[in-house]
Amino acid sequence: MKRIKWLLSLSLILVIFSLAACSDGGKEEKSSDSDGEGKTTLQVAALESAYGADIWKDIAKSYEKVNPDVKVELMIEKNLEEVVRPNMQAGKYPDVMLLATNREEALTETLIKENGLEDITDVLDMKVPGEKNAVKDKLLDGFTDTLATNPYNDGKMYLAPMFYSPTGLFYNAGLFAEKGWEVPTTWDDMWKLGDKAKEEGISLFTYPTSNYFDTLIGSMLYAAGGPDFYSSAMTYKDGIWETEEATLVLKTVEKMADYVHPNTVANANPNDFTKNQQLILDNKALFMPNGNWVVDEMKEAPRSENFDWGMTSVPAFEEDGDRYAFTFFEQIWIPKEAKNKEAAKDFIAYMYSDEAADIFLEAGAVQPIKDITEKLEGQKQMFYSIYEEDNVLPAMGTFASTKPVPGANMGETLYGTIDSVISGKTMYKEWQDKIEEVSDKLREAMKQ
Repeated sequence: MKRIKWLLSLSLILVIFSLAACSDGGKEEKSSDSDGEGKTTLQVAALESAYGADIWKDIAKSYEKVNPDVKVELMIEKNLEEVVRPNMQAGKYPDVMLLATNREEALTETLIKENGLEDITDVLDMKVPGEKNAVKDKLLDGFTDTLATNPYNDGKMYLAPMFYSPTGLFYNAGLFAEKGWEVPTTWDDMWKLGDKAKEEGISLFTYPTSNYFDTLIGSMLYAAGGPDFYSSAMTYKDGIWETEEATLVLKTVEKMADYVHPNTVANANPNDFTKNQQLILDNKALFMPNGNWVVDEMKEAPRSENFDWGMTSVPAFEEDGDRYAFTFFEQIWIPKEAKNKEAAKDFIAYMYSDEAADIFLEAGAVQPIKDITEKLEGQKQMFYSIYEEDNVLPAMGTFASTKPVPGANMGETLYGTIDSVISGKTMYKEWQDKIEEVSDKLREAMKQ
């Protein structure tokens, strides 16, 4: 009997040890987010853009000093979508991603449509690590109240704004000074200048590719009807593209066909777009829609002796009317399947610190925080000071996200048709009808 009791006791002890071992094994399995020293391992995936990879290495070191309980593990790739997509399909998600919308692979848009992004609205109320101010108190006005950050138009932020760049019409300021020409502030003045330039063998417009019309048409929609009208277009309001304001915008694009350099459409593709940009440097065209990144893209390109970069807003439709310069910005976000969401939010809050902003600035990236333009110099300060001009306002936003609708792609319909419009193959009314048709389909998808 005593032997039986002893064996039972021994069995119980073995069971306890076995359970403890299983428990330790479970803990060990979960410790993949730890570096073995009790630190949280935060996996940050960022697109390597023109700003390079070193800025993220510097940011990681700087953040680890502010928050020594976190070790940042970086994945910096030029082809980030190709690298991270297979991992996601296998259930392995980064904790933080710097990957903007409006990229060809559309990975961010895919996750938006699948409700795969974490709600990060509370980041706005968080204190910036290492500082006293809250994130919302440091951000420039308007950057977190747009469909580019609140894709479901529900008042919640899912993508936080990062490096921003004003866009507009780029031109050779040296040529304008030499000719004594004034930069037009209305479309009527623009057409008059176009006629004058044509007499000297210079075209009024060119564009890198038709996708660059996203900021141009966005600014025109703002100018034609104001922010509320723009928002209605972005959320597919019934009949919005058949309105007087939308018609004015589409007719203006159609009229550009008479003033666009004849080589533009042939070169408006990913392989030859710099040939169109070169037209500005060679004084063969006056204006092109672009962002300040074009300066670096063309820094090694030959240019006319009088060349000096200039940038202006999109013209107003009436005298003394509001003019707009669309602001493009990248986005940082947290996948809903991320393991370390709270640490990820703290990391995002740090992106708006003065310390982080200075690191980004050294690489040429500008964060959307207050007083940032005071730290800029020369040409860059000129670009970012565009909103200090009279009647020039920032425009920002994008189309609301919907469930996928086969055959209904607003980007392809609105921008992808422009080459055909400029070449005279498609009239504005046909284009308008197609846009409204797609808008109707996407509006119905929003209801589902």
